[in-house]
Amino acid sequence: MNKLFLQHTYHVTRKAAVSILISVSVLRCVQVTMRRKLTLWARFCLVLALLPSQTVMSVDLGSEWMKVAIVKPGVPMEIALNKESRRKTPIAVCLKENERLFGDSALGVSVKNPKFVYRHLQSLLGKKHDNPQVAVYRKRFPEHHLVKDESRGTVLFSNSEEMQYSPEELLGMVLNYSRGLAQDFAEQPIKDAVITVPAFFNQAERRAVLQAAQMAGVKVLQLINDNMAVALNYGVFRRKDINSTAQNMMFYDMGSGSTTATIVTYQTVKTKESGSQPQLQIRGVGFDRSLGGFEMELRLRDHLAKLFNEQKKTKKDVRENHRAMSKLLKEAQRLKTVLSANAEFMAQVEGLLDDMDFKAKVTRVEFETLCADLFERVPGPVEEALSSAEMFLDEIEQVILVGGSTRVPKVQEVLLKAVGKEELGKNINADEAAAMGAVYQAAALSKAFKVKPFLVREATVFPIQVEFTREMEEEDGSRSLKHNKRILFQRMAPYPQRKVITFNRYTDDFAFYINYGDLILKH
Repeated sequence: MNKLFLQHTYHVTRKAAVSILISVSVLRCVQVTMRRKLTLWARFCLVLALLPSQTVMSVDLGSEWMKVAIVKPGVPMEIALNKESRRKTPIAVCLKENERLFGDSALGVSVKNPKFVYRHLQSLLGKKHDNPQVAVYRKRFPEHHLVKDESRGTVLFSNSEEMQYSPEELLGMVLNYSRGLAQDFAEQPIKDAVITVPAFFNQAERRAVLQAAQMAGVKVLQLINDNMAVALNYGVFRRKDINSTAQNMMFYDMGSGSTTATIVTYQTVKTKESGSQPQLQIRGVGFDRSLGGFEMELRLRDHLAKLFNEQKKTKKDVRENHRAMSKLLKEAQRLKTVLSANAEFMAQVEGLLDDMDFKAKVTRVEFETLCADLFERVPGPVEEALSSAEMFLDEIEQVILVGGSTRVPKVQEVLLKAVGKEELGKNINADEAAAMGAVYQAAALSKAFKVKPFLVREATVFPIQVEFTREMEEEDGSRSLKHNKRILFQRMAPYPQRKVITFNRYTDDFAFYINYGDLILKH
């Protein structure tokens, strides 16, 4: 069971029968008011409104990397290059002595002074200080001192009493930097954005992203689930292939910090407003919040540290030196990439500790042994997605790879065996699909662009329930209180949708609570 953090309390003071209208789109913090089915558009027309700024952007926020895309008149959709002319940017912030650096510049400092560089902020968003993921972060990054934010119960990075930063503040700096990259690339001011978040993000985590965007002065048109953005990107480029026959696709997305499997159905449907139009529907979602490429890199880093200690070049334990471990992590990241294409590789770091150089050969077999338990978890999200969709593998036409960590050969080998297909789909850009899907959505929500309809039906990843207390009369005439729970929206229920709850036995003031129900996973 997984009890998630979402709670709204409603106090009702009307002494009469009361009907409450609950909208799941509000509970999911999507940030977009929808009075009808959300209509997306796929193909841009040259009909533009005369607005002060016609450019909009998307930010694909991963745990380790971000991709920024823009759309403006004359440039329908494009990934914005960063200052190093690269298409993706590390999510890293360096704050030191009145100096603030981002991206690759910040990572350059991390191998010298890692305590001043903040990374992997996504895993701390919306988390209470006693959340297990906070403990995992402390273990992974012992150079950082995390303290409790007494006002909110969340965490703060603390280098001193004067230098304390919340994850939201740091992410706000990142979003402001991403907007700067987009504006430099577009040569226009930009304020409006669609930002991706993991499908498994709960309300507290989504609210944290919105707070960060507000600090950055970014107007969020929508928080879009990254799996939905990928599915949209896939569909809009294949509208001609979509017909009245349902096509079921599975997108398997393994990034740096997590893994998600999503089942999507594409088909054309008839609408009163615009006739027959293509539609995508999220049918099933499975995820593993801690399965990703970064954990593999940490395993490699620790293995390299073990090899260095065994060489006995110094009496010191390299694992106790944060700077040296940061250097080994950088080499481990390179090693993971190289071993995806080669059977072995010579890892080497100059001046690792006490001016001693390090060199050691690592094979792909060793890497796969170090991560054996991680590879065993690869099929888990697939099984969970099928279970939530109430579907079988033979109903899935193709399994499509998304995310940089799906390039690891062992991941593909285990996944291919688990899904029983002849091959895995590699026909979308594994790194940029979410950013491009999100920028489609940004254009659709902007008043500056008009594009052709593409219908979308999202689904609630977690069940949502109402809790309330009712006074009951016993057989002996006495009265007692009974606690009630009712599921409002089952897992994978389509949204946005509305439900009406009627309370007709209350004569006094009462309160009820809206929160996430227990998520029971069946594999």
